[in-house]
Amino acid sequence: MKAITLTQPWATLVALGAKRIETRSWGTNYRGPLAIHAGKGLGPVGGMAGLIHQYSFSPFWDVLLPNGYPPEKMPRGAVIATCRLVGCPPTPTTHPKIQTGWTDEETGEQWDLDPQERAFGDYSPGRFAWLLSDIKMLPEPIPAKGALSIWEWQVQA
Repeated sequence: MKAITLTQPWATLVALGAKRIETRSWGTNYRGPLAIHAGKGLGPVGGMAGLIHQYSFSPFWDVLLPNGYPPEKMPRGAVIATCRLVGCPPTPTTHPKIQTGWTDEETGEQWDLDPQERAFGDYSPGRFAWLLSDIKMLPEPIPAKGALSIWEWQVQA
């Protein structure tokens, strides 16, 4: 199964279904099943102090705390959810005609750019919106070593 590594708290936000759009500086032509891996390291957010700082802002703590995820309890170094990647359009800042989100023309599913979704992503020019559907949190995190880009996760039977 294809997988992508996200730093915390974003991996848990996706697993909870609170973040359905993952923004990246690069796009992909891949569509299909995707495992969400919570990276082991916290370097991109400034270590545990940076994670605690990020967590202190609304809507982060509004979503994470009621769901039982204080900073020190967020899983790391494990696959925590699965989903389906259904699209990867440029962000709205790049294409001003797209201001409120996206709709899948086949299924009618929508990805709205509400204030929460905007707070959880980086919609600056030149970025891509990875549209995630059918997000399912795993009952227990499955330890795995992540990688850059899209990588192949060997699902253990």
